[in-house]
Amino acid sequence: MASTASEIIAFMVSISGWVLVSSTLPTDYWKVSTIDGTVITTATYWANLWKTCVTDSTGVSNCKDFPSMLALDGYIQACRGLMIAAVSLGFFGSIFALFGMKCTKVGGSDKMKAKIACLAGIVFILSGLCSMTGCSLYANKITTEFFDPLYVEQKMGYAYNGATSAMSSRTKYGGEGNFKTTNPSKQFDKNAYV
Repeated sequence: MASTASEIIAFMVSISGWVLVSSTLPTDYWKVSTIDGTVITTATYWANLWKTCVTDSTGVSNCKDFPSMLALDGYIQACRGLMIAAVSLGFFGSIFALFGMKCTKVGGSDKMKAKIACLAGIVFILSGLCSMTGCSLYANKITTEFFDPLYVEQKMGYAYNGATSAMSSRTKYGGEGNFKTTNPSKQFDKNAYV
């Protein structure tokens, strides 16, 4: 009975991770313009994997979809592909996990179910790796542009989406472990270039 309960809990945790990764893909605020040091803010720029938008001080938003896949930056193309791969792998992993559970009647013998459950675990790990790689790649690009003193365009910062993506990726691994935060080095201090 304990084995069945642990299988069901693991299945629900992995499904919740897949749902969280799926929910981060269409989220609007992957990056938002920073207003640090600005006295008057007339517009806020924000973007995701599919479009870029501006919201003025009255609250009206104007969005522009990315016109061509070939005209995009490489990191956006890579993030799109990795996140879509994570959602697809998570879907197939959940199907395999459903067939591999001992409490279901489909899937064959216990030996075959064990192989299917092992395959589901591998697919979930690959899905989590795709999700973490895509989000980390996007976050790395935002961070390097933000702290680059020679970058003259609008500085963009993180939005709430990164935490959701990190949590959903961690959920795919069973949720064990803890998040460790460290203080950034002096090299990445925002006042280091002033």
